[in-house]
Amino acid sequence: MVEFSSADPRVAARGAWLFEQIVASGSLVVRDLGGGRDGEMAAHRYLSSPYVSCSVIIEALSERTRRASTGRRVVVAQDTTEINFSGTSASRRGLGPGGDGKSPGFFLHPNVVIDADEEAMLGLAGCQIWTRAVDKVGARHLRATEDKESIRWSEGSLKAATLVGHARQVIDVSDREGDIWRHIAHPPEGVDLATRARHNRPLEGGATLFTALADQPPLAATLVEVAPQKIGEKVRLAKVVIRAGRVKIRRPPTAPRSDPDRLEMGLVEALEQDAPEGVQPLLWRILTTLPVDTADDAKEVVRLYRLRWRIEEVFRALKKDGLALEDTQIQAAERLFRLAALALGAAVRIIQLVDARDGGSRPMSDVLDQNLVGDVAILVKAREGATAKQKNPHPEGSLAWLSWVVARYGGWNCYGKPPGPKTMAKGWKRFSSTLDGTILANAQGLP
Repeated sequence: MVEFSSADPRVAARGAWLFEQIVASGSLVVRDLGGGRDGEMAAHRYLSSPYVSCSVIIEALSERTRRASTGRRVVVAQDTTEINFSGTSASRRGLGPGGDGKSPGFFLHPNVVIDADEEAMLGLAGCQIWTRAVDKVGARHLRATEDKESIRWSEGSLKAATLVGHARQVIDVSDREGDIWRHIAHPPEGVDLATRARHNRPLEGGATLFTALADQPPLAATLVEVAPQKIGEKVRLAKVVIRAGRVKIRRPPTAPRSDPDRLEMGLVEALEQDAPEGVQPLLWRILTTLPVDTADDAKEVVRLYRLRWRIEEVFRALKKDGLALEDTQIQAAERLFRLAALALGAAVRIIQLVDARDGGSRPMSDVLDQNLVGDVAILVKAREGATAKQKNPHPEGSLAWLSWVVARYGGWNCYGKPPGPKTMAKGWKRFSSTLDGTILANAQGLP
């Protein structure tokens, strides 16, 4: 059971209800979530409760993810997104400047966990939420590392490390912003890294990182799926050549003297050939602690890095293309942060249900307690039709099996296009309320 309060079970139950309402409604407008004045006030009371915090909400969501990760190879993708209230800032309270330096806003840096082999979304493993100081801070080079926003990458790696002991392998994946010396030089024990290089770092012997593989013949050529940048675009297949090798990076002058003089890592370079006209060719230089000795090793590093795009799907589901966090009427910073934490979990839940529509081996327990299989089976039977096309084709107890019945409650007729996020969200609302009644009837022996 996911507990959304650290002390009061009534508050925890209200938090669970609010979370389900966000998933079901696809909205973060509190008056819509409540379904009426009483529900609206209940949502406000939860967001204002002294028994609730962002850390409690994120930990509740992360605990289910740790269970889902057991025995798996997992990618933990981390990245930062901004929630900016430009144009709606008049009554916002407690927020510093956003990325434009003017409009109030705040930042989220989640850790999204993906099954490395099945490429399915498993959940959250942590999230940092903060707003910037209103007053100017000191020069960056004069501030301690712990006082810089870049520390979020190292702290994100520590969040990934909470899966060690549960997952079979943990791979921390980050984009170019994660190319911070402290982040790449000090991975937590048991965590592998795959970080896209941003800096043309000096290497031992006088060479630089970006030219280190220039004279090497390609190890392989392969196709890489390039994720769409926005809703409506299609996935693009890029033909890339891959080079790989070991490099020894010299310690930067700003790094602590206690760090080693040289940092040895694997480097994989993926360069697109024959890119379409008007398209920037793909070029990834990935620093990694994973093996890079063979063509298969290098291709696997590229594939794992590509899974980082799944966190972009979460951001889209959270913002304008989904839950529209920027449109919420919540004004106070702390209540906004709590709503954002719930919304992140909801965005992941919706993506999980959409992922599962085509099958897969993930269990239902990724999103719903496994001991409810019997109750869900009653609802599956009720939603099956007379034809083979209208039968649930997935193994009982699987996430795909659950996704099928949720889509049916959302109005999907088993024909035509597969169900999307809106159908899943609508279906979850009807499914969850019906499931509650089924559980109650079974518990009391009602006909």
